[in-house]
Amino acid sequence: MDNTFVNQVMSKNVLTTEKSTSLQDAAQEMNRLNVGCVIVTEESKPIGIVTERDFVTKVAAEGRPLFTEISEVMSSPLITIDPEETIWEASEIMKEKLIHKLPVIEEERVIGVITTSDIVRISSVGSDSQMRKICDQILMRMKDD
Repeated sequence: MDNTFVNQVMSKNVLTTEKSTSLQDAAQEMNRLNVGCVIVTEESKPIGIVTERDFVTKVAAEGRPLFTEISEVMSSPLITIDPEETIWEASEIMKEKLIHKLPVIEEERVIGVITTSDIVRISSVGSDSQMRKICDQILMRMKDD
């Protein structure tokens, strides 16, 4: 994981929308594009994120109207990562911030999203000896914490 970089694993299928977009319009676009989150922008700059979980906990559970602006339920400030960071660094940020989706930003522009599922998928590829080496690295780093 130290030699695998975010830009090698991230999904480039990213949905962005302006902060005034309605929850319903955002949800319909997420469904159409089959993505699990939407990056909220203001004047094309990323300022927040809304995930499928947010639709459960902040929209449905709270009974918000579907015409509500997406900016009212977004998580902000946006936690991001650089495409040249390692998968290890991405997983550390996710663990520390208790998040599952991490937008990848280059020059103030969203170029991808890396998720915990992406990290699990890349970690499970390869031979048993490679997997054992990854597990050993994880355990060694956990002892350092």
